[in-house]
Amino acid sequence: MEEPTYVLVHGAWGGAWCWDEFIKDLDSRGARWRTVDLPSGQIGTDARSDLAIDASVVSAAAATVEGPVVLVGHSYAGAVITEAAPHVANLDGLVYVAATVPDIGQSHSDTARLVRVRTLMDGAIRVDGPLLLLDVEVAALALYQESTPELREWACSRLSTQTLASFRSARTAPAVEVPTRYILCRHDRALDPTLQELIAQRCDAVIELESDHCPFLSHSAQLADVLLG
Repeated sequence: MEEPTYVLVHGAWGGAWCWDEFIKDLDSRGARWRTVDLPSGQIGTDARSDLAIDASVVSAAAATVEGPVVLVGHSYAGAVITEAAPHVANLDGLVYVAATVPDIGQSHSDTARLVRVRTLMDGAIRVDGPLLLLDVEVAALALYQESTPELREWACSRLSTQTLASFRSARTAPAVEVPTRYILCRHDRALDPTLQELIAQRCDAVIELESDHCPFLSHSAQLADVLLG
């Protein structure tokens, strides 16, 4: 059976750079991968960049891959890969890493409010017109508290803006018949673990990691083992 290519989709305020450490672990295991940059999370982007636009970038990237594809979405990108899934002809699975999985008609924000628990990340977000900005010092402890100080500083220096439209636009895509896995991050301070437990019920299988919100930095080898396993 042909091994899949993992299309790695970053969360809000991020970029393809988020996976730089993680892909080293994938390379060491001989896995195939591809990354994308979501328009909604790029500095200077069109503020109208929404879920549908992000999803179209993911499906276009998947279309360039020969053989089966597994979409891997972190945080907000759970909504993105869910929206993109019906448009990926060679789709072999969906993996959600501490992510939202909206129902049809729900947005990322709707799903994130299913459990009313205020997180450290909530205190880092500021609305600036059509954009969402971050207090980087607070965000560092919400996103990367288990990473090394060096990795935390490196990641924080690359955080971007995020469009409000991306968080508020609703899923329209129907479900697809592929295996779905949810990787629940038990020490998460950005997407509360109790919320993740509820969201994970929408998936076929759940794997727990003793990790913060961004295991691709703090627990990279473990995440690679779980993904490839």
